This record gives sequence, structure tokens and C-alpha cells, in this order.
Amino acid sequence: MNESKNYKCLIVEDEPIASEIIESYLSNYKEFQLVEICHNAINAASVLKREPIDLIFLDLHLPVLRGFDFLKKLENPPAVIITTAYAEYALEGFALDVVDYLLKPISRERFKKAIEKFKYLALAEEAIFDFNGKEALEVNFAQKKIRIVLNDILFIESSREYVKINTKKEVITIKMPISKIEKLLDQTKFQRVHKSFIVALDKISTSSSTELLIEKYKIPVGRKFKMT
Repeated sequence: MNESKNYKCLIVEDEPIASEIIESYLSNYKEFQLVEICHNAINAASVLKREPIDLIFLDLHLPVLRGFDFLKKLENPPAVIITTAYAEYALEGFALDVVDYLLKPISRERFKKAIEKFKYLALAEEAIFDFNGKEALEVNFAQKKIRIVLNDILFIESSREYVKINTKKEVITIKMPISKIEKLLDQTKFQRVHKSFIVALDKISTSSSTELLIEKYKIPVGRKFKMT
């Protein structure tokens, strides 16, 4: 775990006062480096092409391209904290694995909670590592070390910022977006079949274009995902 890790940030916000407030709050955290403030998603996309970004503060109502539409176009998006005046889009945000959803006006305390949540998830990602020749994952979580044998995994289900790892014996819940754990798994053995599900390919008993069966569990197949 690297305590001195620095995180590069991008603010995507078309309201000058809102961007100034976020910038001011962010300046209190030395490990966070603000790379740029963009007033629309097009400029933000240009920054992402030339600069590695760890965290985006993203407004939703942007000129030219809506915040969520911009996020959906990114192949490997950084972590995202939504900053908006509209509460009604929160479910859509968490379905896209955003770290947090901040409602304007954003208080200093609420901003701090979002930052701590991001740091927690970032460190949780670093805490997972290959063990014994990629036969298992070892997770340091809640001051406990959990060893998960890869061959025991049936499927992984997303539940907002958590994932539920369903094994032959138990369900293990850890605080991490499904997109993060997907990157750690062998893509020849595990596949994302839905925005909320990753399956172990050798555990599938029957399949169709819309559904998979793994033991007693029925797993939906998303329209954007194709089985290999």
C-alpha cells in the first residue's frame, strides 16, 4: 500500500463558481493534483487522450455532450465523482459505477466523504493481488485477509460500489466497482456478460442470447455483451 501515491484529477464543469468551489476543496488534499478544469466534455476527452487521469469530478448538464453520455463513450474511464444539482439521476450514476454522487451546493464535509470513499476504493484495488500462480486472489478487507480460490468462483455481481463474489461455498462482499475487479481477472476464464455480472466460463451449464444458467442461478446477458 503506497501512502505517498498521488492522484491526478480533472474537473469537468461549465459553471465557474462550482468549479472554483471544487478546486478550493481539492486543494486541501496534497495527494490530489488538479491537472485541468474543462468546461465541456469535448475538451475533457482531449485531456484524457494525452494525460493519465485517476479521478474526474463530472457535472451532468454540460454543453454539447451530457455528462453521462460522455462517460458511456469512455472505454476505460477513470474513477468518477458526479457533481450536480439534480438528484433524480443518482441511480443512473451508480449503475455506471461512479464513486459518489454529490448534490450542489456541495458542503466541505460531503466533499471530504467522497474523497475518502475514492481513496478507500483505490487502496482496496491495490490490496488485491495474484496468489500462488494465479490460482487465487487474496483480499485485505476490513482488517481481515480473505483468500478466494479462482476455481471456486461461479459469478460476480455488482451492487453499486460493492461486488458480491459468489463461490461454491459462500458469497463474499467487498467494496469495489465491478469494472476494477474485471481488470484483475483472466479474460480467458472470466467474462463480463452484463453491466452487473461477470461469470466463470467453465461454470456455465446452459446459455442463450439473453440468459445463462450457472448451477441454480440465472444470469442475464446484456445486449451490449456477446459471449465468446
